[in-house]
Amino acid sequence: MNDNQKELPGVDIIESRLKRVHYINRFKSVLLNTLSILITVAAVAVLVATLLLPVLQIFGSSMTPTLTQQDIVISIKGFDLKQGDIISFYYNNKILVKRVIAFPGQWVNIDEEGNVFVDDEKLKEPYITEKAFGECDIHLPYQVPEGRVFVMGDHRATSVDSRSTMIGCISEEQIVGKIVFRVWPLKSIGRIE
Repeated sequence: MNDNQKELPGVDIIESRLKRVHYINRFKSVLLNTLSILITVAAVAVLVATLLLPVLQIFGSSMTPTLTQQDIVISIKGFDLKQGDIISFYYNNKILVKRVIAFPGQWVNIDEEGNVFVDDEKLKEPYITEKAFGECDIHLPYQVPEGRVFVMGDHRATSVDSRSTMIGCISEEQIVGKIVFRVWPLKSIGRIE
């Protein structure tokens, strides 16, 4: 045998190297498939959380005692609102949370003690622990304009809401969703009424 000639590897060595190359290729394929599935699932989760079930953190005290500072809640888009529902809505690049009081065409009135009347009927508000007239610069009784809803916070003394011309009534386009479930803190987890 010449110095220029090299000994060829045996069949066993070639088969072993070929198996290793196939294993590496399969591993790469499984890894790429797994990563693409994880990215797809994450993207779908973000879309669902953003478009259908926005998750929000509560800041401020305008909805106490129902919702408190740092609560994390889930809202649902695409719903039929009714009086007493809690909604989230856009206001000046922020998301606020308030309770629906009245709908388009209804008349809202508030007496000095903080009792709320819609179409001359006093609202039953078991979610209120302390009534207050609050910050109100609208002329009462007030008729809710077409395409809008009248909202108020549960902590009437501190809430700035539809009683103030600064916020006013909320249009349907501003509404993010109806608050339905609290996920944090764990001791308070559950449906929100």
